[in-house]
Amino acid sequence: MAGFRPYERAHDGLLSALGTELFASMPRRDQRTKGMAYLQGLLEAEGRKSIRNIAALFGGDATEQSLHHFIVSSTWDWTPVRRALAQYVERVTQPQAYVVRPLIIRRAGETSVGVERRFVPALGQVVNAQQAVGVWAAAPDWSSPLNWRLQLSPRWLADRRHRRQTDIPDSEVPESLDQCSVKAYQELIKKSRLPIRPVVMDAQETDVAAVVGWLRAADTPMLLRIDGTQRLTVEEPAFPRRGVSMTAQQIMSLVWHMRRPGRRPGEGPTSPGPVVAVRVTLSHAARREGRSDSSLVLMGVAEHGHWPAELWLTDLTTSSVGELLQLASYARRVERDTKEVADRVGIRDFSGRSFAGWHRHTTLASAAHAIAMLSDRAEPRLLTGTG
Repeated sequence: MAGFRPYERAHDGLLSALGTELFASMPRRDQRTKGMAYLQGLLEAEGRKSIRNIAALFGGDATEQSLHHFIVSSTWDWTPVRRALAQYVERVTQPQAYVVRPLIIRRAGETSVGVERRFVPALGQVVNAQQAVGVWAAAPDWSSPLNWRLQLSPRWLADRRHRRQTDIPDSEVPESLDQCSVKAYQELIKKSRLPIRPVVMDAQETDVAAVVGWLRAADTPMLLRIDGTQRLTVEEPAFPRRGVSMTAQQIMSLVWHMRRPGRRPGEGPTSPGPVVAVRVTLSHAARREGRSDSSLVLMGVAEHGHWPAELWLTDLTTSSVGELLQLASYARRVERDTKEVADRVGIRDFSGRSFAGWHRHTTLASAAHAIAMLSDRAEPRLLTGTG
């Protein structure tokens, strides 16, 4: 590509090493060259990572048209590129878990694939946006997205005009957020041939029993953040209401009063400690439906005097509280890296309308994120991918 300049940044070695692997599936040299240019642009372009701003690094209008075609209309398949990214990250780092995290992408119009008005509990308002789900490899000091899936609603997929204009494949079907989240994880493991590791997931807006059932069917250990309304049954022998279905909030309140009778939650030194773990099962209704009847652990976590600030449900019943807290911290790591790295390299910045274009952009933005993260901790073996 005209104007494709020599690398001059700290990430040069990683960009070259990873780029070679990422684009090995592309049959044409010009595609591989454009892929490298787009990656460099995501890392170096100022402001929003639009195709126009990226093209400005390499020569203007002709380059913009060329990159637009490369992302939106070209024939290259993003699946082997994501697989190469996932296998590279797996080989040169030591992921401890996969974090499944929703991502809201606000949009001004209504023509981009999957955009609609939706209520976002985390924002407390209705926004015009796409709903995506990312699956991140995570460790204590880094995280990196490896797979993405768009949640497409029945209204969107029933509209033939929208499907045609955005080139949505016939294989795409309506999904709930929990279905989209689990499928995004299953795709990653199956298509990239990665080892099974614990899944850390915010399940506050999902059918928790269904998620537990699906992940267990895939032999995947899990740590799920739940809300206080989730109904569970305590199995602890000393628990006064053992075998009775209660909400998670009720269970933790009762545990608090058992340990500190006559006190109110949040009274400083009278709190039951920063963490409490209780053996539970899902509600009787979930068990009758055959979803799960095995023992789980409900973990309540205090923060700033608030009890409980977080509620987590896990089937890692032999793990220590410290190990569970470490896993839970990966969710916060991903949240931070989304703001500080993924957003900076343009994970939400694709402005086109097509299904394939969105996936190609997010794939390359994920690769740019990996380069940005790894370049800060790069050693010689990271640049070559050797062990």
